[in-house]
Amino acid sequence: MQQAGTLYIIPTPIGNLGDITLRAIETLKAVDSILCEDTRHSRPLLQHLGINKPLFAYHEHNERDSLDKIIALLHQGKNLGLISDAGTPLISDPGYVLIKALREQNITIVALPGACALITALSASGLATDRFRFEGFLPAKSKARQDRLASLKAESATVIFYESTHRIIDTLQDIELIMPEREIVLAKELTKSFEAIISGKACDVLAWLNQDSARQKGEFVLLISGYVQEHSEQSQLEAEKLLKILLAELPLKQAVKIAVELSGQTKNKLYEAALRLSKK
Repeated sequence: MQQAGTLYIIPTPIGNLGDITLRAIETLKAVDSILCEDTRHSRPLLQHLGINKPLFAYHEHNERDSLDKIIALLHQGKNLGLISDAGTPLISDPGYVLIKALREQNITIVALPGACALITALSASGLATDRFRFEGFLPAKSKARQDRLASLKAESATVIFYESTHRIIDTLQDIELIMPEREIVLAKELTKSFEAIISGKACDVLAWLNQDSARQKGEFVLLISGYVQEHSEQSQLEAEKLLKILLAELPLKQAVKIAVELSGQTKNKLYEAALRLSKK
């Protein structure tokens, strides 16, 4: 029985061609064929690397229709490479449907590490990197975009988006509306000649973009600092936790008195909280 081939997920540069790894080059040279989003876009890169392999278009419009052909090639023992137009495949790019189908058939998948715009932007942003949430592209319509942003307002992790040149201004205006005080980092044209990383409130970043229309062109990564609970809010929550424990053992007025003494919160706030907790 013919042993199935392997699918290699191969990152390509997001701008600077020098960022492709030696392992990626070796793998591209070794595979039998390469799946790519746009053959016209990928062919110049492969020519630059001196690689001449059969290319097959694999993109969001033919993702499901291509499955049978790709699986058949792998079952014939062919080794295939999967690349996107730039960066790591599957990150806001097609591929999920294919990888899921191959795993269900126990076909070997090997993912190579490499360039990724969101990770590059995050590492240089100065925002918290211990937890982050990648949201891909925001909705194209303003109302849906504002709703998505509003749903993320209480997210404590750094939130990351990709955005296009056509919507960058509208998106920042919506961020200014929903999260005017939040720190924003805009990473533009990463690893390319006109790379820029700008930080500030949404209004500050908008002002920078509007100073020169050329700044609004390119590929963007947007990062928003996570929500940080105000100290007073945190103290109030801690006081209410204490109050809840005291109410289980003491009359309401006595519980409130002790909670006020221990927490330093105002009597009126804790009395209202005690009434609410008692009803629960």
